This record gives sequence, C-alpha cells and structure tokens, in this order.
Amino acid sequence: MKQSVKLHPSWLAAVGDEFDKPYMQQLKDFLIEEKAAGKNILPNSALWFNALNSTPFEAVSVVILGQDPYPTPGHAHGLCFSALPDVKPLPKSLININKELIDDLGINNSHTACLQPWAEQGVLLLNSVLTVVAGNANSHKDKGWEKFTDAIIQAVNERDEPVVFILWGSYAQKKAAFIDEQKHCVIKGVHPSPLSAYRGFFGSKPFSRTNSFLTKIARKPINWQL
Repeated sequence: MKQSVKLHPSWLAAVGDEFDKPYMQQLKDFLIEEKAAGKNILPNSALWFNALNSTPFEAVSVVILGQDPYPTPGHAHGLCFSALPDVKPLPKSLININKELIDDLGINNSHTACLQPWAEQGVLLLNSVLTVVAGNANSHKDKGWEKFTDAIIQAVNERDEPVVFILWGSYAQKKAAFIDEQKHCVIKGVHPSPLSAYRGFFGSKPFSRTNSFLTKIARKPINWQL
C-alpha cells in the first residue's frame, strides 16, 4: 500500500513503517476485494488519509477521535465528525457538537458541516477506522485500520510536547491505553450521538477546557469558529 499512498512527509516519518507490516498488506487486499465486489467505499480513496494530510505530525496540538466515516454517500471526507461543506442537514452528532460549542463558548457553527478549518489549526480529526461501505456503519471494523490508528496515537503520545486528547465515548476511550495521561491533557466524555449526548456530553465544556490547557502550556488556542 505504501507505494500508492500519498501521505504528508511528517507522517511518513512517524508511522510510514506501518505500511510494510503484514496487517497493512492484508488490509490492502481486503479493500481491493471490497472494490472488486462492487461495494461503494467511503470516503473516496484520495481522502482516506485526509486527517493526516490536513494536520502535519508536528502541528498536532489536539486530537479528536471518532469511530468510522459517515456511511451516507456525499458526507465523509476523511475527518472525523466532519462532512462536506454542502451537506444539509448536519449529521446528528455534529448538531450536538455544535449545541455544546454554543453553550461552552457562544460559537454557532450550524451554517456548515465542514471542520476542515479546525484540522488546519492543529486539530487531528482522526477516525479509528478510515473507511466504510456506503450505508453500512462499522462495516470495516477489525480489518486492520485500528492497528494503524493505534500507531498514530502512540506516535503523538511519544512526542515531547503535550497535546489535548478528546475521547468521546467508550470506543474512543479505549485508545487511552496508548496515552500518557501524566504528560498530556486527556478529556474523556460521553459520545455526542443522539443516543448518549444527554448523559453527560452536554455541559462538559471540552472546547474551553482544551483552550485553557493550550494557553497554560503557551500554545495557540484553537479558534473553533468556522
């Protein structure tokens, strides 16, 4: 897969060796089989690594972890919780993220589903699984992507500079096993989906807490306004 991957040089240096491992070849073979079977894999292959290409390794100051891409065609573009700019209405989890942002910082981003500006400020919007079959959420779970994204989390964890990890829901919180919580700021909370957001996501103030930590360590806070 390595030869066909267009990945930012900083990430190739950090996790490029993963592409030479057996699990990644198995993942490549699986994805080829899925395409050969006529399945619509989301997002477009050019966007599988969009999170890494949008936020270079050295630029990461915040990591937000998602599960897998939106399975609705025309939504996913390789950034967790984000959808393409013209998507209306907003995905339900993103609606709840925006509600909390309004409550937390008075910022209303309901005009757009696209979180690309966050990524370009150093927010790594990383799904644990980077592909999905259209209409079938979690369809590429346990095929190898998790090992790759574990390696990404480990690489960020090993950097000298502290970062903020935002882990929403039990699925994302499993990645905490790779994070030094003495060095980094880890914000754990309820997932913003409609099924769980009212059990503690609302009122958790993750955006102001993130900026407070970044300011404390003399890093530039995130402008959450889109």
